[in-house]
Amino acid sequence: MDELTTPVRQQHKFSADRLLSYLSVKSLVSNNDTLTVRQYSAGQSNPTFLIQTPSNSYVLRKKPPGELLPGAHKVDREYRVQKALFSAGFPVPKPLLHCTDTDVIGTEFYLMEHVKQGRIFRDLRLPGVSAAERAALYVASVELLAKLHSLDLSSLNLEGYGKGPGYCKRQVSTWTKQYTAAAHRDIPAMNELSYWLMKNLPAGDNEVTLVHGDFRLDNLIFHPTEARVIAVLDWELSTTGQPLADFAYFLMPHYWPSNLNVISTMGSLKGIEGVPSVDDLISNYCRCRGIPSALPQLNFYLALSVFKMAGIAQGIYARHLLGNASAPNAAEFSQCVEPLAKVALQLAQRSTTGPTEEGLFLQTAKGRAVLQQVKDFMEQKVLPAQKEVEEYYSKHAQSPQRWHTPQIVEDLKVKAREAGLWNLFLPAVSGLSQLDYAYIAEETGRCLFAPEVFNCQAPDTGNMEVLHMFGSEEQKKKWLEPLLRGEIRSCFCMTEPDVASSDATNMECTLRRDEDNYVIHGKKWWSSGAGNPQCKVAIVMCRSGSPDVSSRHGQHSMILVPVDTPGVKLVRPLTVFGQDDAIHGGHFEVHFENVRVPASNIILGEGRGFEIAQGRLGPGRLHHCMRAVGMAELALELLCQRAASRRTFGKKLYQHEVVAHWIAECRLLIEQTRLLTLQAAHALDTVGSRAARKQIAMIKVAAARMACKVVDCAIQVHGGAGVSGDVPLAQMYAYARTLRIADGPDEVHLSSIAHLELRDQLKKAQAKL
Repeated sequence: MDELTTPVRQQHKFSADRLLSYLSVKSLVSNNDTLTVRQYSAGQSNPTFLIQTPSNSYVLRKKPPGELLPGAHKVDREYRVQKALFSAGFPVPKPLLHCTDTDVIGTEFYLMEHVKQGRIFRDLRLPGVSAAERAALYVASVELLAKLHSLDLSSLNLEGYGKGPGYCKRQVSTWTKQYTAAAHRDIPAMNELSYWLMKNLPAGDNEVTLVHGDFRLDNLIFHPTEARVIAVLDWELSTTGQPLADFAYFLMPHYWPSNLNVISTMGSLKGIEGVPSVDDLISNYCRCRGIPSALPQLNFYLALSVFKMAGIAQGIYARHLLGNASAPNAAEFSQCVEPLAKVALQLAQRSTTGPTEEGLFLQTAKGRAVLQQVKDFMEQKVLPAQKEVEEYYSKHAQSPQRWHTPQIVEDLKVKAREAGLWNLFLPAVSGLSQLDYAYIAEETGRCLFAPEVFNCQAPDTGNMEVLHMFGSEEQKKKWLEPLLRGEIRSCFCMTEPDVASSDATNMECTLRRDEDNYVIHGKKWWSSGAGNPQCKVAIVMCRSGSPDVSSRHGQHSMILVPVDTPGVKLVRPLTVFGQDDAIHGGHFEVHFENVRVPASNIILGEGRGFEIAQGRLGPGRLHHCMRAVGMAELALELLCQRAASRRTFGKKLYQHEVVAHWIAECRLLIEQTRLLTLQAAHALDTVGSRAARKQIAMIKVAAARMACKVVDCAIQVHGGAGVSGDVPLAQMYAYARTLRIADGPDEVHLSSIAHLELRDQLKKAQAKL
């Protein structure tokens, strides 16, 4: 027992003498007894103690001292449920008494019998036991959980123990509140996860059983020699509600990434001999409960489980900051929350009931459904509108009206929003992963104005991502919310005419603090979307007035500038191969002449511009690349139609070997680029923007080159028609060729790829030494 307990930690010490007097009054000990108190090293929430007299031993659970989170640490509930279960013959330690008198040891507590003989496994991988016994221990645990979920609440007198139906919604709400109350910093992944869970609640959340709330192998005491549970511990989170959420919590370690050993007892179970598969555990659980073994919404329950674990980790760290944490390593839990949230977001997008689905870059069930909706909407409504849109811009070629969005596009936006096809690019809003959206972006790439129909157009998508991830609550309310509703548009001002902007550290537009304001002065160009009358705000990249010379990437900031602010001047629209690109709101040169905005408009803080840019550019580049794949598919389609319909020198164009080879080469390029881009999307979902930098840089080069090549081949096959306005190829080529410069020229990305590849290769070589 010594390896499980430690001397009582300073913040949890109490008077053993007063406890002895109280227990003697309750006839549990004699006044002449000596009382030894040790604290259990495990148990992160309610401090737990081993109380020993010469003849008996007990376990005491108490509330932590000090200020506590609302609704947490309800030791009275633990006592009540254990008392009911013990009476029903369910394996729990025998509860002895519950004390609400805080004068005894300083907090409310309860006492139970000490289970002296038994095994507790702190490592869920169960080292030191045979593979056969390991399997038996897991099966016994699942069978006991099924038994718990099969108990009748009325016979236990626990009908009012929880609130019953609607458990999942309450859990999301409860843990969101718990996390928010305990948060020491903003973690966007937690906010995103909370939003996804609330938007994807199971349709039938009405099943009600007793649930443990923290059913893990290390909360069980096993028989000393048999694969049998003799006691279930730690009932603090128990309530009544959806049993599958309890079961998913037990399954959680099976989905743990092997490189995320955030919590020592929660190491990955992948590849551990003898540990039953998820399918086997599901089969055993469902057999014991007499229910079907198909669990189609397991992904939700798994994501909810990890969200709860992240909330618990945040609470542990909060108690560390308050000085009343139960565990000595509580400070380490601050590092757990964000990785846990990212794991949960990954699990949330799974469409499977187990971790072993075969396939490459598969969409979730929701992703597939939305993609089909988008395809139908494009086919039935967007593509038929192209001719009317073209006529609008032709009619208003010399009129200021050309900068307005055509009414037919505005009407399509209303229909798309009514159909729920809105803001699909933002996972926190749409519930789609980056991989899900990649397929959708490819579909919208077939039409120049299609992204706007779904409120998924650049640069607004990138700006909304910035505000979602880094904006203050005030900034979100003022700018993000109307952008998400499609009521306004925005632009992004980064590139400058007077410096080589391929090196973004060259930016010279200045930012100077003046009391409660910032003053912005400088020139920008290629500010896409600035010509649209609905463009109400710009995100501007500026160099701080007093740069931190120790860091080239700590000198720049991003700030929100309303475009109607005095000193903001739209100088001229730039042309792309002679076209003003009004369909995308143009690309303007914008001057900022001592523009004054409130200091609260700064995003994240001074010197954080490059940090924000990395978060913005990852998804944005992915979207551009997949749209380029969609555009290339259309170009190849036009190429093939032309090659099959025109004759030269006595045969169809496709019968000329050179054209046939072009078709083959284009198909190869498109397929290669699609797979590379989907791999990057998967990396964004699973490891985040920073870890996916090489993949993002690779697709940025590959997609632009591919699109240029495919469109160029299509132009060549069309001959003179290809460079005219009669077919969309010239406009498509302008977009594809610009993509090789936009968001950094190919050469910059190639240098990044080379640097990252060398780093990875050197790491491999070092690992072999």
